[in-house]
Amino acid sequence: MRITELLTKDTIAMDLSSTEKNGVIDELVNQLDKAGKLNDVTAFKEAIHNRESQSTTGIGEGIAIPHAKVSAVTTPAIAFGKSKAGVDYQSLDMQPAQLFFMIAAPEGGAQTHLDALAKLSGILMDEKVRESLLHANSPEKVLQIIDEADDEATEEEASEEAAQGIATDNENSSEPYVLAVTACPTGIAHTYMARDALKKQAEKMNVKIKVETNGSGGIKNHLTDEDIQRAAGVIVAADVHVETDRFEGKNVVEVPVADGIKRPEELINLAQDTSRKPFVARSGNKASGQSTSNEKQGVGKTIYKHLMNGVSNMLPLVIAGGILMAIAFLFGANSFDPKSSEYNAFAEQLWNIGNKSAFMLIIPILAGYIARSIADKPGFAAGLVGGVLASTGDSGFIGGILAGFLAGYLTLGIKKLCSGMPQSLEGLKPTLIFPVLSVTITGLLMIYVINPPASWLNNTLLNGLESLSGTNIMLLGLVVGAMMAIDMGGPFNKAAYVFSVAALTSGNAAPITAAMIGGMVPPIAIATAMVLFRKKFTKEQKGSVLPNYIMGLSFITEGAIPFAAADPIRVIPSMMVGSGVAGAIALGLGSAIQAPHGGIIVILGTDFGHVLQSLIAIIIGSLVAAIIYGLLKPKLTQDEIHTSEAMND
Repeated sequence: MRITELLTKDTIAMDLSSTEKNGVIDELVNQLDKAGKLNDVTAFKEAIHNRESQSTTGIGEGIAIPHAKVSAVTTPAIAFGKSKAGVDYQSLDMQPAQLFFMIAAPEGGAQTHLDALAKLSGILMDEKVRESLLHANSPEKVLQIIDEADDEATEEEASEEAAQGIATDNENSSEPYVLAVTACPTGIAHTYMARDALKKQAEKMNVKIKVETNGSGGIKNHLTDEDIQRAAGVIVAADVHVETDRFEGKNVVEVPVADGIKRPEELINLAQDTSRKPFVARSGNKASGQSTSNEKQGVGKTIYKHLMNGVSNMLPLVIAGGILMAIAFLFGANSFDPKSSEYNAFAEQLWNIGNKSAFMLIIPILAGYIARSIADKPGFAAGLVGGVLASTGDSGFIGGILAGFLAGYLTLGIKKLCSGMPQSLEGLKPTLIFPVLSVTITGLLMIYVINPPASWLNNTLLNGLESLSGTNIMLLGLVVGAMMAIDMGGPFNKAAYVFSVAALTSGNAAPITAAMIGGMVPPIAIATAMVLFRKKFTKEQKGSVLPNYIMGLSFITEGAIPFAAADPIRVIPSMMVGSGVAGAIALGLGSAIQAPHGGIIVILGTDFGHVLQSLIAIIIGSLVAAIIYGLLKPKLTQDEIHTSEAMND
């Protein structure tokens, strides 16, 4: 199948008007919808954003390939759009993206479609093709460029297959020989981008390479036993599970699929370094997203990775439960209490779903997914049980985190101890031996060893929070608010948020109040700076004023990220000061938000008596941050002005 059977005149948007990532996604989704390729726009857009949350599809070199394989797609298609000025797409090389291809694949799409999509990924690695597309002035020209590149790719593929046959026959060749396996969550774009980046780099280095792709249509170019035996090393660039036990004793380099795209030369050199420690096969292998690297990682980075795996899986429960609790508050402050005169049966059910169901699962899920990140599926059950015991044992989030790490590393130890068991008992390991031993030992250690001190520490912290007042509570607001703005979704932001959620689940609303108020400030402050200091921003930047206000009021701190990425020295300190001030003022004025997400809606629903106080805190914090940033930001250069004017012509 040719690419132009999927990329048609109807799915080409040409010059995009959006200046930020979400806007680009919206435009391309709308183009596909107008062309009649979608049956559910909302579901498809959600699938696109879900894929972006796993890792950016901005692959570098000015290219972004958002994609989804979902039932919301009626007909497989590719949408195209471009932006000469570039859009901050959080790309792997941190450079603006200019060429956008949105891939829409149906859930049970034919393999021919997937092959065409894979071919597109390879074509875009050619600099000449990218340059031609950027300067194309009509949909017809875009299709012509793609068609010509498609012809060349087909010819190249045929010649490579022939060459591969010759190379396979010559097993005794002394030429360097490297293997690679690429795989990404959807198996559409990054899988093939990594393949082509590795192949092109290997050609430059005069290194023979064979790349196995684990795409949505299955495994292609499978690595044989002869390939593995002959190769100097193997690169595994994957974000999902691939079979690696077959590489026992070889020099194996395990990295995320994105590294296959952005640092192929380094990986090929590592694969040829036979002094590296040989790979040891592991039963069960790694879970999705866990193939980070067999290169040494720092202890702190490893712990953070496992913790974030737990946090990311916990957050949907936090957000869903919090929103439902906020809605219940809209019926009355005590509408969920049968003994209250405000009692409402529906509000009670919403409260029960949010507080007594979703929130009850938070700590077990946190612990379970930390353990799973460490020990794969065998660790999950022990982690869940440890999390439940942490909840019932009054050790809270502290106990939950400890339970996750305990269960994970304990399970790894059990797996190692059982590695010498007879082959006849192999089938009993995952179904009987691992779960019984890990759950039992984790449970006993939680009850008798972990819970007592963790419970004491948890209650000490909570009692300390309860005793805060006046200056002390404002200091808490200052610290938590500032942390929300340090990295806007990064480790500091997440640490402050998790601490705040933990306090809320134990009945203390002060930290989450500071976190939400502080987290709302950066996008609002950025928008306000553009209003107050109009001459210091381009017309394109000022086009994001309204979206930033909306994101800020919705507690989406990430709305400020493009500005922070472009000018971190000025933006981040300004936002930290403003968010810290806002958090301090909110707590000083008595605000007490009772839900962990939702922004202004949740404030109205859960703390209506302090809406004015919360708004005052947000306004003052945003003004402080906006003024500091506006004063620090230099005037536009003539080049920036000319570029902006040219874009508007």
